[in-house]
This record gives sequence, structure tokens and C-alpha cells, in this order.
Amino acid sequence: MDLETLRFAKFGLLDEAVTDWTTLIGKLAGLKEDADDGLRVQSNKSNWTGENEKISKQFIGRTAGEFADAHTQATSIRNILRDTGSELKGYQAKLNEAIERGLMKNLTVVSTVGGGFTVSMNIHPDRAAKGTSLPRHTDADVTALRDEVQKILDSATQSDSSATRVLTALVDQSKLGFSDNGYADRDTAADALREADSLAKLAKTNPEDLTVEEFDRLNAGLKRFAGDGLFAEHFAKTLGGKGTLEFWADLNRPMVNPELMHERREQMADLQKNLGLTLATASRSDTAAMETWKRDVVAFADRPLEKNGGMPFGGQVMSNLMRWGDYDDTFLNEYGTKLVAAEKKLTHNGAHVAWQPLGIDPQLNHTGTDTGWDPMTGYFKALANNPHAATEFFGDTFLTKDEDHDFTVEGKDDRRSLSNFEYFFEERDWPHDYDKDREESIAGRNNLAMALEAATTGHPAGEMPTADLPPHSAAQAQLMESLVASIAEDDTRLTKHGHMSDSMGQIASEYLPDINRATTDTNADPQATQGEKTARDNVARLFPLAGSAAILDHRDVSRFLLTIGQDPDGYAAVQVGQQAYMTNLMDYHLNPDLPEVQRYSGDQKLLVHEIAHSSGEVSAALNVGRQEALAGAAEDADKKYEQSVAKWKSGISGGIGTGIGVGVSFIATPVVGAVVGGGATTVSGVVLEHVFQDAEGKAKDEAGPKMGEKWENGLEDSIKYAVTAADSAASAHGLPHSSDLVESARTGSRNGYDLGGGFTESVAKDLQTDI
Repeated sequence: MDLETLRFAKFGLLDEAVTDWTTLIGKLAGLKEDADDGLRVQSNKSNWTGENEKISKQFIGRTAGEFADAHTQATSIRNILRDTGSELKGYQAKLNEAIERGLMKNLTVVSTVGGGFTVSMNIHPDRAAKGTSLPRHTDADVTALRDEVQKILDSATQSDSSATRVLTALVDQSKLGFSDNGYADRDTAADALREADSLAKLAKTNPEDLTVEEFDRLNAGLKRFAGDGLFAEHFAKTLGGKGTLEFWADLNRPMVNPELMHERREQMADLQKNLGLTLATASRSDTAAMETWKRDVVAFADRPLEKNGGMPFGGQVMSNLMRWGDYDDTFLNEYGTKLVAAEKKLTHNGAHVAWQPLGIDPQLNHTGTDTGWDPMTGYFKALANNPHAATEFFGDTFLTKDEDHDFTVEGKDDRRSLSNFEYFFEERDWPHDYDKDREESIAGRNNLAMALEAATTGHPAGEMPTADLPPHSAAQAQLMESLVASIAEDDTRLTKHGHMSDSMGQIASEYLPDINRATTDTNADPQATQGEKTARDNVARLFPLAGSAAILDHRDVSRFLLTIGQDPDGYAAVQVGQQAYMTNLMDYHLNPDLPEVQRYSGDQKLLVHEIAHSSGEVSAALNVGRQEALAGAAEDADKKYEQSVAKWKSGISGGIGTGIGVGVSFIATPVVGAVVGGGATTVSGVVLEHVFQDAEGKAKDEAGPKMGEKWENGLEDSIKYAVTAADSAASAHGLPHSSDLVESARTGSRNGYDLGGGFTESVAKDLQTDI
């Protein structure tokens, strides 16, 4: 900034801009509040159906999010402009004060061509009026004034240029819409960019020369700024795509820096996580530099980093940094396509295993779960955090029938095509990997299960559905159909890998409307008779479902539930979810205000009977699986089931179940006075309190029941929960003849449980050993 610009700057327009941005922030705050508390809340309460439900609700959710981002970005811009304007006014005042002090010593500051300035004598003694006494100055006074003015101009330049840099970086973050990066002041944003420069320089250091102190500074800086969009983008682009991969690969080369590894081996996992989170944040930036970074990383996914070939591939390195954070959808899918290309090349289209660690390879993963040599392990963890990318990945084709491979149609010699789901869940020859204790690693398939959880449910694995969660899409429902059919076809795909069952249980709990529909055996075939179609329509009203339905076979569902029931965590997820679902469904259908078009039947006893019947059948299938798992097992194995159920008490609120299919936001009717243990305030809460109290009590019992008693106990529990649900719902809605509804629930539950147990055993004899 030159002398004249600062000295005579008019800040009126900048002040007006700050005022305008402040006004805009206020308006955006109102719009944000309206979008959150108005549009979004009303949308989540509404019973959307059809295409309107699929499109409008999601559009409203995204729009509400955009208002929030717009408010954040506008606030950041206003703060940066306000800080910069205040600083420049201050520097202008200091400049004028310095010039005035110079005049008192007969010194003047004059601008020169090119933006510079000189300090010279203001009035030469020879030109002064006769009798005029001029103030005296020394050479030191000239130098001091020159240095002071220069310092002020340098500071003003820094203030102005840093504001330009920050504002440019901020608005470049998103090509469409708004950035969600918020900054209270300009200096905070400027510090983030400066720290990115500094830490990227450290990361470029030869790993042989990286000191313990530099390692600590890099680790602490990445931890502090991992979620900062400006920092993350600038750090990643400065390091470059290949440079990022080389940094992690080189740092993990054996004996590259023995002293550092000795002193900081335990902190490598933290650095891996903090770097991964930083790159996840950076990947969501739309700047041209980050597009280049992503292209470079994708390009190296299926080839070695070294010019002379050999391992590791870029994908082996990057996948280990993907285990944390939410990476950009498009980037994840493009990267996954390249990983699949590498998988096909190294396995000769799935003919044999690849990515087998040899024990002398660099340790690319420091979590202790696996070596990190199989790139799919880390990639599946990334998909588990990104549902949209996961759904797309599993639906993509792995092999076409025209490619050279050994996978054929059952009973024929004809080659068949395989989706990514079919290959990785059913056919892949997995490499043997090891954890930190040198035990066989379960991380690969466990991460696969979590990725499938995200892909089918639409939310990150390990989380519960929220009111904002869109209903299942056609792609999600289709994947669910494939998953159920696959496990029903070969239960060992799950039973040999029990650690996958918690995810499978969670998936099942979020497809309970689809599963309950399957138990009715109504024909979903488009070519079905009119009578069959009418029956199917009635079932759709009994088990209402928003979004796309997963069309499941009754036999497959029973075998699927039996298999899940053999694991305590999988069993608990479905059992608790089913009781909440059943209760909310009764509450929904017994509500007198339910529109006629949504009613299954005017016969409330029939309605309750059918709901209880279906719920009893689901519980029976689960309990057949539980019996299979516990046949001949120790007493403490049985208690693990009850302990797993009891743990859900902290996972599901007593007031909110898992929804009834018309939206996870459905909250059961408040109950007045019908409180168990003082904690339940809704119909679903009353039943769940019973479920959890029973589980907690049984888990503490010293003597476990015998096999036959377990089956009877399951029946008694099923009846009790159905009866409680009907009674609570009827009472909440003030319905007469609640005793008749209770009896219908009792009969329906018993019949469903008995039928479900018999049906499951008949269609799953090959899955049972001692029932």
C-alpha cells in the first residue's frame, strides 16, 4: 500500500459494506431460524408420500442447510471487512500523526513515482521568510520518521493483503452454494493460512531429518486445525497430491528415522488420524488447486509411488488416511473405481488373493487393528462415514459377464456379472492380516459391514437415524434386498464373521416395515392378480413406508433374522427396534385422527391382532437364532444377549422409537400417568422400559433357563410387550373396550410367535444343529 492511498483513503464505502453485511446477517439469521424451526421441523413432522416425499423433504433439508451456511459465510465476511477497516483506519491515523510530528521538526513526507516516498526538509532556511525561526532536526530524526512511516505502510499492506487472501480463499471454498467455515475475525483466518504454510513445509521435510520437536508441532497443528476449511485446503494443496502420499509412505519406511520412531511410535496413530481428518476437510473444498490434488491422489490409487515400481501403491497409503472424517462423495467414488481397478489387476479378476502383507512392509496403519496393507480396509471405513458414496460404490459393477473371469451362473458355464457388493461380500478371497497382538485381523470385513450399514441406511455407521434422514432410496432398498438374499443363501457369510452382526442388526432394525411386510406373504410381483395387488395395498397401509420399499421374500427374511439372532448385538438391535416399531405402529393406527385413506381397517381388534402377529413372528425368528447359538453353550453366553439388549437403553430414548416407516421423526403419543419406573412418557417408552427392565433382571439372574424354558420365556415376553403396547396406545387415545384390544394383542402375538418359530425352523433346517 503506497503513501497516498493510505493517507487519503475514504472509508465510507467500506463502512457501508460492513453495515450492509450486518443487515444481511440479520436477515439470514431470520431465514435460517425459519428454515430450521419452520420448514425443516414441519417437513420432518409431515407424512410425505410418493415423489413429493422423495424430492421435497430432501430439498427442504438441503435448503435449510444452505441458509445456515450462507449465514456463517456472511458473518465471516462481515467480520473480516470490519476488522480490516478498523485496522486501516488506525494505520491512517498513525500515518497522519507521524507526518504531523515530522512537520514540527521541519520534515515532510512526500510520495514518489512508483508508490514510494521520501522524507525531506519541509522549508529550506534560505527560503524562509525573514525573521522566521525554523525547528531544527538531525539526520537521526529523518531516519526515524522514514522508518516509522515505512513500518505503518508495511503493516497496512499486510492488513489489506491478508484480508484479500482470506476473503478469496473463503469464497473459493465452494463453487455452488456457501462455505460453512466460520471465523470470528480476520486474524483467526489469516493465522490458519500461515499455519498451513508452516506445517506443509514441515511435512515436506525429509523424514530422516524430522526431529521429535517438529513431529510434535506437526501433530499438534493438524489436530488443532483439522476441521478448519481454509487451513486444510491450503495445507493439502501446498503439499500436493503425490506429496501427501509420499509424506506418509516415507515416514513409515522401516528404519527411516529410528530415533523419531523410538520416541514417538505411540503418537503415530494420532498423527495418522489428524492428517486424515485434515485431508477429509480439504477434500470438500471446490478450489481448482484441490481438484488437482484429488486428481493426483486418484491417479496413484492403482499404481506405485516409486518410479521403479513395487509396493506400496498410492491407494495403500491414502486408504489408511481415510479412516476418519467425511470425504467428498465424488472423490471417494472416483478413488474407489481406481482401487477396484487395482484389485482386478492384482487378483486377475478375483481369481486369487492380493494385498497380502509380508511382515517386512511399511506399517501404514497405526490403529492396531490391521497393518493397513489391504487398501480396501481403510476405504470401507471411509465409506462407513459417507453413506451416499457407499450406496453408489456397492451398486457399481465389479465384473461384467464379458470379462475374463471364473464366476459363473449357478448350474451353468456362462459367466455372470458381479456388482461390487457381490464381489466383496460374497466372493472375495481376503488377505490374511494381523492386529497389534499378531492375531488374525477382523478389521477388513468389519469395516465392510459398517460400509454396508451406511450404504443401506443413509447415515454413517454407528449412528442412529435422525429426523432429517431421508427415507430409503431405490438404490438403498435394492442393496438391502441383495444383502438379505445373500445371507439367506449362505449364512456363513455372517456366522463365520460374527463381528459383522452388529451392523447387520442395525440395518435390519431400520428396515422393519419392509421385514414385517415380508411376513404377510403378499405378492409384490407386477404381474400379480388384482386380488393379490389389493392385498398388497392393504399390507402397505398396515405397515406404511416412506421412500422406496425393499421387496423381501418371507423365507429369506426368516433365515436372515435367524442368522442375525445368533449374535447378541445383532439380536439386541432387531429385538429392541421391533418392540419400538410395534408399539409406535399400534399408537399410529389407533389414533382416531388418522386420515381414513391411511387406515388399514376399521376393525381395531383385527388391526392390533395383525400388528402383534407380525411382531411375534419377527421375535420368534430371532429367538430361533438365539437358541441355535446357545445350544450347549455356557450360561454366561446367554446373559450376553440380555446385556446387549440392556445396553440399548442409552441408545434409544424412552420417548422415541425407530419410527414406523412414514418417517423416523414419528414420536409416539404422550402417556399421562402410564409411567414405568418414572422414566417413560410415551407409549413406546412404556414398552421399552419393560424390555430394558426384563433384560437387566435376566442378566443378573444366577441360574439361566434351560433351552425349552428360553423359548417359552421368549413367547411370554413377546406377548407381554404386545399387550402392554395395545393397552398403552388404547389408553393414550381414550379408546373404549381396551380389554378387547389387549386380548387381540395377546392372541396375535402368540399365534405369530408360534407360526414364526415353526416357519423359521422349516425353511432353515440346514442352518440348525440342535434346536
